[in-house]
Amino acid sequence: MKYKFLLNLPGLLVAIIIHEVSHGYVAYLLGDDTAKKSGRLSLNPLKHIDLVGFICLLVFKFGWAKPVPINSLNFKNRKRDTILVSLAGPFSNFLMAIIVGFIISSGIITNNILFNVLIIMLWYNIMLGVFNLLPFPPLDGSKVIASLLPVKYEYFFYKYEKYLYFILIILIVTNTIDKILGPFIDFSLNMLVKIIG
Repeated sequence: MKYKFLLNLPGLLVAIIIHEVSHGYVAYLLGDDTAKKSGRLSLNPLKHIDLVGFICLLVFKFGWAKPVPINSLNFKNRKRDTILVSLAGPFSNFLMAIIVGFIISSGIITNNILFNVLIIMLWYNIMLGVFNLLPFPPLDGSKVIASLLPVKYEYFFYKYEKYLYFILIILIVTNTIDKILGPFIDFSLNMLVKIIG
């Protein structure tokens, strides 16, 4: 069990850090320095890890990190920039999965332990990227959906989003989330295989 935990840890930390820093850095590029002032552009995992969410991710394969503080009022184009910031996290995970995939397929990794660590790292990045694109609050996909709505409906969405959390919780508790994520993860892995040849 300890050995398995150690194998999982690097991949999980990399996936979380890449995801959260990408949110904050893209927000910074678009005019919002809230994440930077909060120290969230750091590669230090302690800046991003929520202990309960981290344990859940290790045990149940679903969890969360500390939300990156974003102030959309600092954006020049609030809706567009909110979408870009929201997509930055998942897309950074997919990019990391591609990079790791190339390393694995290159054949340069001969150490079995390191090879397994990279496989797990690839998996966590794909899983985290796909999971966060789901349109349920507080996931990134929900912010994309909200930003695409007319302002009055966007306001309504955010006003009642706390009630939509329960849908996600029910999906996770009943393991229905696996059936939803499965096809998207398979699609992402197939695309990855095509990209790296």
